[in-house]
Amino acid sequence: MEDLVQFAIDGQGVATITLNRPEHLNAINMAMRDSLWTYLEACRDIPDVRALVFRGEGRAFSAGADISEFGTAPSLVEARRARHERDVWGLLLSLPVPTIAAMHGFCFGAGLELPLCCDIRIAAEGTQFGLPEVTLAYIPSAGGTQTLPRRVPPGVAADMILSGQPIDTTAALRWGIISQAVPAAALDAAIEAKLAALLAGGAEGAMAVRRQMITS
Repeated sequence: MEDLVQFAIDGQGVATITLNRPEHLNAINMAMRDSLWTYLEACRDIPDVRALVFRGEGRAFSAGADISEFGTAPSLVEARRARHERDVWGLLLSLPVPTIAAMHGFCFGAGLELPLCCDIRIAAEGTQFGLPEVTLAYIPSAGGTQTLPRRVPPGVAADMILSGQPIDTTAALRWGIISQAVPAAALDAAIEAKLAALLAGGAEGAMAVRRQMITS
Protein backbone atom coordinates (compact mmCIF):
# COMPACT_ATOMS: atom_id res chain seq x y z
CA MET A 1 0.00 0.00 0.00
CA GLU A 2 1.39 3.38 -0.99
CA ASP A 3 2.16 5.81 1.81
CA LEU A 4 -0.62 8.37 2.22
CA VAL A 5 1.98 10.88 3.36
CA GLN A 6 5.50 10.80 1.93
CA PHE A 7 8.58 12.20 3.63
CA ALA A 8 12.05 12.90 2.27
CA ILE A 9 15.11 14.98 3.15
CA ASP A 10 17.49 16.10 0.41
CA GLY A 11 21.21 16.81 0.58
CA GLN A 12 20.64 20.46 1.47
CA GLY A 13 18.58 19.65 4.51
CA VAL A 14 15.24 20.45 2.88
CA ALA A 15 12.51 18.14 4.15
CA THR A 16 9.45 17.57 1.98
CA ILE A 17 6.12 16.28 3.25
CA THR A 18 3.80 15.26 0.42
CA LEU A 19 0.11 14.53 0.87
CA ASN A 20 -0.36 11.45 -1.29
CA ARG A 21 -4.02 10.58 -1.54
CA PRO A 22 -4.74 12.09 -4.95
CA GLU A 23 -7.79 9.95 -5.71
CA HIS A 24 -9.49 11.72 -2.78
CA LEU A 25 -7.96 15.14 -3.53
CA ASN A 26 -5.63 14.55 -0.58
CA ALA A 27 -8.44 14.73 1.96
CA ILE A 28 -6.68 14.29 5.30
CA ASN A 29 -7.84 11.25 7.23
CA MET A 30 -6.71 10.05 10.65
CA ALA A 31 -3.95 7.85 9.24
CA MET A 32 -2.53 10.87 7.42
CA ARG A 33 -2.81 12.98 10.56
CA ASP A 34 -0.79 10.38 12.48
CA SER A 35 1.86 10.40 9.74
CA LEU A 36 2.01 14.18 9.79
CA TRP A 37 2.67 14.07 13.52
CA THR A 38 5.49 11.57 13.06
CA TYR A 39 7.16 13.49 10.24
CA LEU A 40 6.83 16.85 11.99
CA GLU A 41 8.52 15.33 15.02
CA ALA A 42 11.30 14.19 12.70
CA CYS A 43 11.67 17.72 11.31
CA ARG A 44 11.91 19.01 14.86
CA ASP A 45 14.40 16.41 16.07
CA ILE A 46 16.71 15.80 13.10
CA PRO A 47 19.49 18.41 13.28
CA ASP A 48 20.15 18.29 9.52
CA VAL A 49 16.70 19.62 8.61
CA ARG A 50 16.97 23.28 7.61
CA ALA A 51 13.60 23.90 5.94
CA LEU A 52 10.30 22.12 5.34
CA VAL A 53 8.11 22.14 2.22
CA PHE A 54 4.54 20.82 2.02
CA ARG A 55 3.19 19.56 -1.29
CA GLY A 56 0.12 17.71 -2.56
CA GLU A 57 0.02 15.02 -5.24
CA GLY A 58 -2.49 15.15 -8.06
CA ARG A 59 -5.05 17.86 -8.83
CA ALA A 60 -5.15 19.47 -5.39
CA PHE A 61 -3.01 20.40 -2.45
CA SER A 62 -5.84 19.17 -0.21
CA ALA A 63 -9.62 19.33 -0.23
CA GLY A 64 -9.60 19.33 3.59
CA ALA A 65 -10.31 16.79 6.28
CA ASP A 66 -11.94 13.50 5.32
CA ILE A 67 -15.48 14.17 6.52
CA SER A 68 -16.41 10.49 6.06
CA GLU A 69 -14.51 9.86 9.32
CA PHE A 70 -16.33 12.54 11.30
CA GLY A 71 -18.22 11.03 14.21
CA THR A 72 -16.49 7.64 13.97
CA ALA A 73 -14.38 7.99 17.15
CA PRO A 74 -15.32 5.65 20.02
CA SER A 75 -16.25 8.67 22.13
CA LEU A 76 -16.11 12.46 22.01
CA VAL A 77 -13.87 12.48 25.09
CA GLU A 78 -11.34 10.12 23.51
CA ALA A 79 -11.35 12.08 20.25
CA ARG A 80 -10.68 15.32 22.11
CA ARG A 81 -7.95 13.71 24.21
CA ALA A 82 -6.18 12.37 21.11
CA ARG A 83 -6.25 15.77 19.45
CA HIS A 84 -4.78 17.43 22.54
CA GLU A 85 -2.05 14.81 22.95
CA ARG A 86 -1.09 15.07 19.29
CA ASP A 87 -1.62 18.71 18.37
CA VAL A 88 -0.35 18.53 14.79
CA TRP A 89 -0.95 22.21 14.08
CA GLY A 90 0.71 23.36 17.29
CA LEU A 91 3.72 21.20 16.52
CA LEU A 92 3.95 22.67 13.02
CA LEU A 93 3.84 26.20 14.40
CA SER A 94 6.57 25.41 16.92
CA LEU A 95 9.14 24.03 14.46
CA PRO A 96 12.53 25.80 14.53
CA VAL A 97 12.88 25.74 10.72
CA PRO A 98 11.13 27.83 8.05
CA THR A 99 8.11 26.20 6.45
CA ILE A 100 6.72 26.64 2.94
CA ALA A 101 3.45 25.44 1.39
CA ALA A 102 3.37 24.80 -2.37
CA MET A 103 -0.34 25.22 -3.08
CA HIS A 104 -2.32 24.25 -6.15
CA GLY A 105 -5.76 23.13 -7.26
CA PHE A 106 -8.00 23.14 -4.20
CA CYS A 107 -6.92 24.33 -0.77
CA PHE A 108 -10.06 23.83 1.28
CA GLY A 109 -10.65 23.34 4.98
CA ALA A 110 -7.58 21.76 6.56
CA GLY A 111 -5.98 22.10 3.12
CA LEU A 112 -5.96 25.86 3.75
CA GLU A 113 -5.46 25.72 7.51
CA LEU A 114 -2.26 23.67 7.22
CA PRO A 115 -0.61 26.26 4.91
CA LEU A 116 -1.82 29.05 7.20
CA CYS A 117 0.44 27.50 9.84
CA CYS A 118 3.39 27.82 7.44
CA ASP A 119 5.67 30.82 7.13
CA ILE A 120 5.44 31.18 3.34
CA ARG A 121 2.66 30.21 0.95
CA ILE A 122 3.22 30.14 -2.81
CA ALA A 123 0.37 29.11 -5.09
CA ALA A 124 -0.20 28.16 -8.69
CA GLU A 125 -2.53 30.44 -10.60
CA GLY A 126 -6.03 29.04 -10.66
CA THR A 127 -5.87 27.70 -7.11
CA GLN A 128 -9.03 27.99 -5.02
CA PHE A 129 -8.94 28.73 -1.28
CA GLY A 130 -11.78 28.35 1.20
CA LEU A 131 -13.32 26.91 4.34
CA PRO A 132 -16.37 25.18 2.86
CA GLU A 133 -16.92 22.94 5.89
CA VAL A 134 -18.87 25.78 7.49
CA THR A 135 -21.63 25.20 4.93
CA LEU A 136 -22.01 21.70 6.44
CA ALA A 137 -22.36 23.13 9.96
CA TYR A 138 -18.77 22.24 10.91
CA ILE A 139 -16.31 24.75 12.29
CA PRO A 140 -12.75 25.16 10.94
CA SER A 141 -11.15 22.83 13.47
CA ALA A 142 -7.48 23.04 12.42
CA GLY A 143 -6.98 26.56 13.73
CA GLY A 144 -8.46 28.53 10.85
CA THR A 145 -10.54 30.75 13.10
CA GLN A 146 -7.29 31.94 14.70
CA THR A 147 -4.72 31.80 11.90
CA LEU A 148 -6.81 33.34 9.12
CA PRO A 149 -7.59 36.59 11.01
CA ARG A 150 -3.86 36.90 11.74
CA ARG A 151 -3.02 36.77 8.04
CA VAL A 152 -5.77 38.83 6.41
CA PRO A 153 -7.94 41.86 7.22
CA PRO A 154 -10.63 41.05 9.82
CA GLY A 155 -13.49 41.63 7.36
CA VAL A 156 -11.98 39.23 4.83
CA ALA A 157 -11.46 36.56 7.50
CA ALA A 158 -15.01 36.98 8.77
CA ASP A 159 -16.46 36.65 5.27
CA MET A 160 -14.49 33.47 4.52
CA ILE A 161 -15.19 31.87 7.91
CA LEU A 162 -18.89 32.75 8.01
CA SER A 163 -19.81 32.16 4.36
CA GLY A 164 -17.49 29.32 3.33
CA GLN A 165 -17.24 30.86 -0.14
CA PRO A 166 -13.91 30.19 -1.91
CA ILE A 167 -11.61 32.87 -3.31
CA ASP A 168 -9.15 32.77 -6.21
CA THR A 169 -5.43 33.46 -6.37
CA THR A 170 -5.90 37.12 -7.27
CA ALA A 171 -7.89 37.75 -4.08
CA ALA A 172 -5.63 35.49 -2.01
CA LEU A 173 -2.57 37.44 -3.12
CA ARG A 174 -4.23 40.81 -2.57
CA TRP A 175 -5.32 39.89 0.95
CA GLY A 176 -2.10 38.19 2.01
CA ILE A 177 -3.17 34.57 2.20
CA ILE A 178 -0.36 33.81 -0.22
CA SER A 179 2.86 35.73 -0.82
CA GLN A 180 3.25 34.78 -4.48
CA ALA A 181 1.15 33.43 -7.35
CA VAL A 182 2.87 31.86 -10.33
CA PRO A 183 1.87 29.84 -13.41
CA ALA A 184 1.36 26.19 -12.49
CA ALA A 185 4.40 25.15 -14.52
CA ALA A 186 6.57 27.59 -12.55
CA LEU A 187 5.50 26.51 -9.06
CA ASP A 188 8.43 24.17 -8.44
CA ALA A 189 10.91 26.79 -9.64
CA ALA A 190 9.37 29.42 -7.38
CA ILE A 191 9.66 27.09 -4.39
CA GLU A 192 13.30 26.33 -5.23
CA ALA A 193 14.10 30.04 -5.53
CA LYS A 194 12.50 30.77 -2.17
CA LEU A 195 14.37 27.88 -0.55
CA ALA A 196 17.66 29.15 -1.95
CA ALA A 197 16.99 32.55 -0.41
CA LEU A 198 16.06 31.04 2.94
CA LEU A 199 19.04 28.71 3.10
CA ALA A 200 21.37 31.61 2.29
CA GLY A 201 19.88 33.65 5.11
CA GLY A 202 22.34 32.77 7.85
CA ALA A 203 23.07 30.17 10.48
CA GLU A 204 20.37 27.71 11.49
CA GLY A 205 20.36 28.99 15.06
CA ALA A 206 19.66 32.53 13.92
CA MET A 207 16.88 31.30 11.65
CA ALA A 208 15.27 29.45 14.56
CA VAL A 209 15.36 32.57 16.72
CA ARG A 210 13.84 34.72 13.97
CA ARG A 211 11.09 32.21 13.39
CA GLN A 212 10.32 31.97 17.11
CA MET A 213 10.02 35.75 17.30
CA ILE A 214 7.52 35.73 14.42
CA THR A 215 5.33 32.89 15.72
CA SER A 216 5.36 33.62 19.45
